[in-house]
Amino acid sequence: MKDTLNGYIDAHQEEIKALGRELFIHPELGYKEFKTKRMIVETLKKHGIRVEKEYFETGFQVSIGSGKPHIGLLAELDAIPVETHPCANPADHAAHACGHSSQVTIMLAALIAMKETGVFEKMGKVTLFFTPAEEYTDLDYRRKLMAEGKIKAVGGKVNMLLGDIFEGADCLIHLHAMSDTYAYGYNISLAGFKYKKIIFKGKAAHAGVLHHLGVNALNEFTLFNSALGMLRETFEEKDRVRVHGLVTKGGDTINSIPSEVVYECYIRSVNDNKLLELDKRISNMAIHCAKALGGDVVFEDMAGYMPFKPNKVLSEITHQNMLNFVDESQILADEESIAGGDIGDVSLFYPTTQFGYTGFKGVLHGADFEIIDENKAYLEPAKIVCGTVADLFTDKKLLREIQACHRLMDKEKYLAYLEKESSK
Repeated sequence: MKDTLNGYIDAHQEEIKALGRELFIHPELGYKEFKTKRMIVETLKKHGIRVEKEYFETGFQVSIGSGKPHIGLLAELDAIPVETHPCANPADHAAHACGHSSQVTIMLAALIAMKETGVFEKMGKVTLFFTPAEEYTDLDYRRKLMAEGKIKAVGGKVNMLLGDIFEGADCLIHLHAMSDTYAYGYNISLAGFKYKKIIFKGKAAHAGVLHHLGVNALNEFTLFNSALGMLRETFEEKDRVRVHGLVTKGGDTINSIPSEVVYECYIRSVNDNKLLELDKRISNMAIHCAKALGGDVVFEDMAGYMPFKPNKVLSEITHQNMLNFVDESQILADEESIAGGDIGDVSLFYPTTQFGYTGFKGVLHGADFEIIDENKAYLEPAKIVCGTVADLFTDKKLLREIQACHRLMDKEKYLAYLEKESSK
């Protein structure tokens, strides 16, 4: 069965690689992946696979087979702004510097191989979910979509979760590009994060002759930033906390006391309770620093993504399939990454794995990110996906073990958190 699937991928490798190259040079930001979607749909049509459902601007899904087990595959459509990337979209600087184009290529190759070989016929169902807007960016556009009622949350998978798009799936398989230190990675958790926007309010006045009548919002931020630096020494290493941001508005003119300064940041942690605790402390710091100098603050926060907890049993199945291509020394296991993604929210409710793969050069999210090994970036991961699905279909006890080790989050608690954050 696996040999048949691998043989199909090898026989059609030039087609797969060509698709990957085409997707890479046509990057689009989240909820704007219209060209990407058209390219995928046309590819699927050639193999008799039709779109069965569409949602949230550019998201959609296709399936082969029917019944149970029901295995879900995930592929992210969007790119990220990297202005200086050689393949950046001139209109909005979108570039596939996070490897999402390779995700799409891998999952398409895997699903088409399953369809054309027919090896899983009558064994169950496989659904490929094409998910928009994983990257937490272009927030003004997403706020607009939310105001228009087109989406409920920033992240594509969060919207899909709230819309019960994954309902019926027994487990979900995802993958993501990683650095080239190792060939593959598995059972790697991700941090959660919270987006925070703090607007320091002061009072404008002539900076030269009437400065004593002003309230300097930049000084409010400077005091806050010093306090934040002191707070950092209280972070415990086990919580993997990061607070990183930038000033997106520092005033209006040099000749006036700044009346408004805007600071935007992420709070990251692998501990969701610690994340929420720090959010409250940082808010209090901002309020008191501003008031100490006669100013005030306004918050425009938004919910980020929850920490990702991989399903250990499902992750181990992907691991065993990696060993068909590399030895143990080339595989990274059981790490805690400070990176985050909306796959974290999904993993709260569905047994999920995300494995890492290589074939790249340069830094993720960097201008030098490029695909240099198409076998590693497309073909081998597609075979690992196929092999994992084959194992799940042929050994039914694996799904029972996957379900048994999955800890479901209380959905009411989750919805209350999202509601609280969206109301700020």
